[in-house]
Amino acid sequence: MAYENIIFEKDGNVAIIKFNRPKALNAINPDVLAEVNNALDRIDSDPDIKVLILTGEGEKAFVAGADISHMVNLSPLEGRRFSREGQSLLFRLEKLPIPVIACVNGFALGGGTEISMACDFIYASETAKFGQPEINLGIIQGFGGTQRLSRLVGKAMAKELCMTGVLISAAEAKEIGLVNKVFAPEKLWEETMKTARLLATKGKVSMRGVKHCIDRGYDLDLMSGCYLEADAFALCMASPDGKEGMSAFLEKRKPAFKGGL
Repeated sequence: MAYENIIFEKDGNVAIIKFNRPKALNAINPDVLAEVNNALDRIDSDPDIKVLILTGEGEKAFVAGADISHMVNLSPLEGRRFSREGQSLLFRLEKLPIPVIACVNGFALGGGTEISMACDFIYASETAKFGQPEINLGIIQGFGGTQRLSRLVGKAMAKELCMTGVLISAAEAKEIGLVNKVFAPEKLWEETMKTARLLATKGKVSMRGVKHCIDRGYDLDLMSGCYLEADAFALCMASPDGKEGMSAFLEKRKPAFKGGL
């Protein structure tokens, strides 16, 4: 598939998806959703990929939201379909067995914030802006924003952001727990890649276990979550990576993880 709305690249074991509609501030439409889905197919079929980074092409935007020119004439049923297509993509992104980093280099508004929240964590430029401004258009979030935001920052803060439609800085986003780290614009990509390369050195089985336990266990009671963790721990113990990691520690050498079960 030839991409017109995204750029897909690999840097060693790190896959990179760049939203590439800079004239539209990388706004999301059905074509973007289809191309990202195709890129995720490629990632799923490539065992060498250990980390995914999402970012925006250009200096102004990560993703400035859904494309209003596409949405304005949608019927209610078409609107629901567009919403469900976006939600399905973000669930798929969230469930990838590898770490996914949102590298937010500019505006992450509406769907942009929603996409970043479906990643495992967010690194942002000091110049980035976050917000859920859909209320200003007489609509609400459609890609899971009301749900993920409340789980990340709490109900009251999520209601304030979604009800007022105000934009917040990267520093404010970090303060409320939406963003992990904030960097100077010229350092953002370097620091994101530094973390991605570090993650790529880890075992895929254990990395998948961490992600699975935190994501699936978050809404469980503590005991059920710990049972989930015990099962994942046992799977790691049965994997070649688990044996290799512990042997390397005892032998005082760096582990050579292969990623198999």
